Amino acid sequence: MQYIDSRHSNQRARWCALFLVIIAASFGAVVHAQHDMHNMPGMDKPKPTPTPRKPAAHKHQPPAQASPTPTATPDMSNMPNMAQPTSTASPTPTASPTSEMNMHGEHEMSMPSTSPAANTTATPSEHNMHTGAMPGMNMEGGMTNMAEAGVHELMVMSGDEMAIRVGASAKNLMPMGQMGSGTSWQPASSPMNMYHKLAGDWVLMFHFDLKAGLNHQGGPRGVTKAESMNWFMPMAFRRVGSGTLQLRGMFSFEPFTFPRGGSPLLFQTGETFKGEPLIDRQHPHDLFMELSAQYTVPLGERATWFAYFGYPGEPALGPVAFMHRASTAENPSAPLAHHLEDSTHISFGVFTTGFTYRWFKLEGSLFNGREPDEHRYNFEAHPWDSRAARFSFAPNDRWTFQLSHGFLRQPEAIEPGDTRRTTASVQYVRPFAHGRLAAALIWGRNHQRHDDGTRSNLNGYTGEATVNFLNRNYLYTRLELVDKNELLRPTDRALLGITDEHASFRIGAYTFGYVRDLFDTGQLLVGLGGDATLYSKPAALDALYGHNPTSYKIFFRIRPSMMKMDEHSNHTSHGAHP
Repeated sequence: MQYIDSRHSNQRARWCALFLVIIAASFGAVVHAQHDMHNMPGMDKPKPTPTPRKPAAHKHQPPAQASPTPTATPDMSNMPNMAQPTSTASPTPTASPTSEMNMHGEHEMSMPSTSPAANTTATPSEHNMHTGAMPGMNMEGGMTNMAEAGVHELMVMSGDEMAIRVGASAKNLMPMGQMGSGTSWQPASSPMNMYHKLAGDWVLMFHFDLKAGLNHQGGPRGVTKAESMNWFMPMAFRRVGSGTLQLRGMFSFEPFTFPRGGSPLLFQTGETFKGEPLIDRQHPHDLFMELSAQYTVPLGERATWFAYFGYPGEPALGPVAFMHRASTAENPSAPLAHHLEDSTHISFGVFTTGFTYRWFKLEGSLFNGREPDEHRYNFEAHPWDSRAARFSFAPNDRWTFQLSHGFLRQPEAIEPGDTRRTTASVQYVRPFAHGRLAAALIWGRNHQRHDDGTRSNLNGYTGEATVNFLNRNYLYTRLELVDKNELLRPTDRALLGITDEHASFRIGAYTFGYVRDLFDTGQLLVGLGGDATLYSKPAALDALYGHNPTSYKIFFRIRPSMMKMDEHSNHTSHGAHP
C-alpha cells in the first residue's frame, strides 16, 4: 500500500520543479546555441590543405632530436578517421602547460575546456609525439594526415588521451577514459581495456571482463561453489546532425554461470529468489544489463547538453557502477554496500538529461526504481515514478567527485516501502612508471520508510584501491562498514530472541587480493588471482556466522589488453608486457 502524505507531496513537487528547471535550462541553451551556430567558435570548417605524397618504400628512419615542422610524419599518412584537435589557449592568462608523457605512461594534463582531458595544449612537435593510431585497432594503413583531418573526424587524440568529438566542435571533446557506467564520470586517466574499429562513419568499441574460479565462504552459513562473473559491452559512436550519438549495450551470462540462487557472499543482501529474500548471496546480473542511446550536442566550445535513454539503463544516482571502477577492476566480488550505493545501474526504464560546463556536470533522471526481478532473461515494465539528480566535478584527469540524491518508489519486490538514497564519492587514478594507482572512497545512505510505518537509516562506507606495478602485478583491497537490516529470517530471529523485523547490524568486510598476469598476447590479457576476506560483526550474530568466518576466492581473469603508447613509434596499440 502506498503511503502518501503532505510531506511526500511537497517532496515530489520539489523534485519535479528541479527536473523541469534542468530540462528548461538545457533546451534553452540548445536553442541559443543553434541560433548562433554559424558564429560558434571552432565550428568553421578548416581550409583544405594538400595531401603530402607518400614516401618511397624504404625503412623508416627515426626522427631527429630537434622538433619537426608541423607536418604529418610519413608513417601517419593513411589511417582514416583519426585527428588531432586544434591547439587551444589555457583557460588562465598564464603560459599554457603542455602534456608530457614518459614512455611508461606517466603524464600531466593541462586544464580542460569542457572536460579534464579535453583541452591539452601542445606544440606541433608535441602533436607528432602524442598522436597515434587508435589502440586495439588492426587498421589497414597508418595515421591520418593531420592536415587532411581537420575538425571533421570523430575520434581524436587530446595530448595522450583518446577522445570523441562532440559534433563538429574543434575543442569540445568527451575523453574516452572518463566515460563511466550510464552517464557517470570517472577519472580520464583510467585504464582502457578494449578493442576499437572504424566502420565507415562509425567508431566501434568492445570491452569485456570475465572471471572464473572457486568461491569459498567460511563459517556455518558459508559454502564452496564454482562460478563465473562476467560482462560484455559493445559501444558505437557516430556524428548525427550537430551532435554525437552514442549507442551502448551491456550483457552478462551470469544467469547461466552463477550457482543456483546466486553467488555465495557472506552478509550480502538484496533482491529475491523464488519469492524469498537473498541472504548471504549476490544475485546474478540480468542478461540485458543496458541498451541505451545518448545524444550530445556542443554549446559553444566549453559546454554540452545531452539526453540519455536506457531500457535497461542507469540513472544519475551513485558513483560509477562497481564493475567499471578502476579501483575494483581486479576484485571478483560485489561490495556489501552495493544496495546503498550503486544498485540502480540496471533499471528497466531511464531518461536522463543534463549539461556539462568545463569540469562540471549537472543531470537529472526519471526512471523505474524497482530492483530487477529473479527472472534474469526478460524485460520488465514498471512505472517511471522514481527520480534522481547528480552533480559531478572533475578538476583534472586524475580526480572525479560526485554527489547524488534519489527517490526510489517501492524498490524491493517483497518489502513494501519507499527509499531515499544519498551518495557521495571521490575517485582517483594516477599512472606511474610500469603501473597505475586507482582508489575510491564511497558513502551511501538509504532512508527507508517501511509499510508498517517504521523508518530506518542504513549507511555504507567503502574504501577500495588497486595498485598495478611492474606491469604484470596487481594488489587490491576493499574495506567496508555496512549497516544490514535484512540478515535475519524468521527462524533466525526466533533463535536469537530478536523480535524486531528490521534489526540492523554494522558489518565490516576487509578484502585483500593479488593478481598476476600470466600472459599478454597483445590482444588478450589472462591473469591468475586470489583474495581473502575477514569480517567484523556484533557478537549477537556468532550463533549464525561463527566467531571469525574467513572467505577466499581463486580465479582466472580474462579481458582485452590495455591500450598504451608504443615506445618506438607514433602509435598507440595493444601491447604485450615486456
